[in-house]
Amino acid sequence: MSSIDWLVLLITLFGIIAYGIYRSRGTRNMDDYLLAGHSLPWYHVGLSVMATQASAITFLSAPGQAYTDGMRFVQFYFGLPLAMVVLSITFVPIFHRLKVFTAYEYLETRFDARVRILTALLFLIQRGLSTGLSIYAPAIILSTILGWNIYWTNLIMGGLVLIYTVTGGTKAISYTHIQQMMIVTLAMIIAGWMTVHLMPQEVGFTDALQVAGKAGRLNLIDLKFDPDSRYNVWSGLIGGFFLQLSYFGTDQSQVGRYLTGESIGQSRLGLLMNGLLKVPMQFLILLVGVLVFTFYQYHETPVFFNKQETEALKQSPYAGEYQLLEIKHRNLNAQRQQAVAAIQTALDTDNNTQLNQARVTLREADAAIATVRKDVVGLIQKNNPTADTSDVNYIFLRFVLDYLPHGLIGLLIAVIFSASMGSIAAAYNSLASTTVVDIYKRVVHQKDADAHYLWVSRVSTVIWGVFCILVAQFANRLGSMIEAVNILGSLFYGVILGVFLVAFYFKGLGARATFWSAVLSEGLVVYCYWIDLTAFLWLNLIGCVLVIGIAWLLEKLLPTSPALRPVTKKPV
Repeated sequence: MSSIDWLVLLITLFGIIAYGIYRSRGTRNMDDYLLAGHSLPWYHVGLSVMATQASAITFLSAPGQAYTDGMRFVQFYFGLPLAMVVLSITFVPIFHRLKVFTAYEYLETRFDARVRILTALLFLIQRGLSTGLSIYAPAIILSTILGWNIYWTNLIMGGLVLIYTVTGGTKAISYTHIQQMMIVTLAMIIAGWMTVHLMPQEVGFTDALQVAGKAGRLNLIDLKFDPDSRYNVWSGLIGGFFLQLSYFGTDQSQVGRYLTGESIGQSRLGLLMNGLLKVPMQFLILLVGVLVFTFYQYHETPVFFNKQETEALKQSPYAGEYQLLEIKHRNLNAQRQQAVAAIQTALDTDNNTQLNQARVTLREADAAIATVRKDVVGLIQKNNPTADTSDVNYIFLRFVLDYLPHGLIGLLIAVIFSASMGSIAAAYNSLASTTVVDIYKRVVHQKDADAHYLWVSRVSTVIWGVFCILVAQFANRLGSMIEAVNILGSLFYGVILGVFLVAFYFKGLGARATFWSAVLSEGLVVYCYWIDLTAFLWLNLIGCVLVIGIAWLLEKLLPTSPALRPVTKKPV
């Protein structure tokens, strides 16, 4: 990066941090620190909810996902708008009426402390691990740009966010989210426009989409019902609905965002705003990845997008083998570019015979390139057995650094950093609030001044920050980050959602049956994933149904389970 890129990056990041701290000054108690005093309007709530979900993983890994697998990942979000409607009708008024700090407080009023603490612990495990992945994603950037060890960059990235999270709490997070989402939207639109602009002069936006379509990258809709397929309409509408309902309805990192609304109506409007805008936003991000794919049909593709690993190969005993593979890769790229040009000509002249011949040539070139890449990955593994051999997370970053103009590079890197800062900060805050409210204040130290719990909240934020940074040190072995984080969520979200649905709608099921049902269901969900029973999105439905079904069965077998407890006041 040039000096102007560094200037843009630093001004953007430190401007966001300073603004968040400035607007959150005067945070004096738990309500201010964890829920911003219930003072934020709907657009604050909506943008904060969106920014919490849109981490650096979204802007690093999603374009790479589209590059390798096409647009079908957008189906993952098809259940989100419906989930927002259900949440607005059910979860939001209950949480607001009870004036809870966390979603799990409600579970004690409905069941008992055991169910509350178990559900809170499931959340803490899942969110702590997921936040580690969110730290790792932007750390990749620092590592790639500066050539630093990934362990140091994890430490820098995770530690930087702690500054304003510990200082300003939820209000600082919300105000920084507004700037982050504005910058993100503008930068991704510019990135898409620049990608088309950098293609050959005769190739416009429509031509780029045609090439991507012929290569199978515009696979937006898959109507086939296939439980083994990760992304189709049915897995998105059903599995995605349950995942989004659990994420936004029971994950404190999101619940804490819309509990900041100054009224039930403001919280509802914020969630509905998210439901309307999230799918188009994700479509745009994936579309940028597809345009990057088309761009590389006219330009030489790196043999491996993680430049650090290829540079290490050049200095290794395998340098000669790698050089031969690079030459072969370069020649195959030339063949592919000729085939793409022939496809474009055939489309312009409506010559189906030429089109079919060119597509065959393109497929053959792509297959040969894939073989060369596989050989390069083999060399990387020989040279460094612990290397990250999946470069899907590096595709968009490599394109940005290699081809975009200076200044815009700094802005896009700032986008990825700021998105990461927003999601990590919200996660830190939710981990701290759940730890203090549902564990420390409920089990360890029940009666003390508000100032004491505010201090404990800040200390908990730091402790969880350290834990998440440690998790990030092992994230390089998980492949596509955007898939990894959603797989991890699917292992827990269905069970957590099942507990809440029992609480809301199954009045005859008591605490003991629900507690043991959640324990057994979590074990079964992990087992289903272990044996690869189905695509991961369906685990959300399986977990939810298991909790309800097993709780019903246990209630019949354990008739002494406590009856429904009236929801009258907040627990301690």
